[in-house]
Amino acid sequence: MSVQLSDEAQEQATASLQRFCTEELDVSLSGIQITMLLKFVLAEIAPSAYNAGVAAAEAFLRDRLADLEATWSCEREFFPQIDATTREERHAGWRAALDRTLPSRFPNLAT
Repeated sequence: MSVQLSDEAQEQATASLQRFCTEELDVSLSGIQITMLLKFVLAEIAPSAYNAGVAAAEAFLRDRLADLEATWSCEREFFPQIDATTREERHAGWRAALDRTLPSRFPNLAT
């Protein structure tokens, strides 16, 4: 698996690699050499870095979820006070009002 970059990101990465090689390694590479180096990095190194990033994000989210589960409590519950017949009548009235006011914008609400 190789990480794919947009054209703009590839240009930035190529320029960055060129600058690194020149400033840090005191090596001047041609455009073809820099492109080959970038392709190697994207194919061989980037997938491992990507997977490590995904694993770190997953661990972070699991920790936050555990924190939430440990501290969450239900403050109150709602229980309807009307009987089923009244509820169905009111729901039917609400649907009829929607059908009269929004039939063309929300055709799926009429079902």
